[in-house]
Amino acid sequence: MVKFAVLFLLAATTLLKADTQTPASYSGEFVIPVNYRYLLSKPEAYSSNKRKKWPLVIFLHGSGERGTDLELVKKHGPPKLIATGQKFPAIIASLQCEPDHLWNPHAIKAVTNHLIRTMRVDPKRVYLTGLSMGGFGTWDTAFEYPKTYAAIAPICGGAGVRWVTAQILKDMPCWIFHGDKDGAVPIENSQKIYDALKEINAPVKFTIYPGVGHDSWTQTYDKPEFWKWLFEQKKP
Repeated sequence: MVKFAVLFLLAATTLLKADTQTPASYSGEFVIPVNYRYLLSKPEAYSSNKRKKWPLVIFLHGSGERGTDLELVKKHGPPKLIATGQKFPAIIASLQCEPDHLWNPHAIKAVTNHLIRTMRVDPKRVYLTGLSMGGFGTWDTAFEYPKTYAAIAPICGGAGVRWVTAQILKDMPCWIFHGDKDGAVPIENSQKIYDALKEINAPVKFTIYPGVGHDSWTQTYDKPEFWKWLFEQKKP
């Protein structure tokens, strides 16, 4: 029993050390008042290499992680992977939406601007991804600010009626993910905007997971090829 307790303590300590995400927040005015909290993760070489500029990934969670407790944000996606020790060659900001609110594209843009201004970010390699409610937020923000992000990756979200203005994103690299058995957000939400972007020869990809329900994000963020594709995207 003592041996088991020691092993458990060592494992817990290892996990705590692996989690390098720092709580942060941004408050200000940008079209609307902005007050977003977020977890911030820096690449290992950020402190030692003072001249290098890094990619920036903005992550938007789903509806279940809204609130004032940033620990909730670690439930899924990049912050979950970082909390368990995965390293990324990028700055990753995992935002938290306020209780009973939806993602606001202007607030997301404000935080993005703040991070570009205050950290060593490569402005040609800024990316946006999110799941479920965050997938919708990814689309909304990309449509409002198509020149800010080098690529987007919306997971089990949708663009609503914005598919009729797909031309706005004609130059935006985009990889869409959805499960074909999703009962929370029907796959048609992603299919419609994909078809509209494909019709205008936009650089879009669509991965459909057969037999998968709403959780199409776990296997997406676990894919090394997804991260390889994302970090390869760069604005002209």
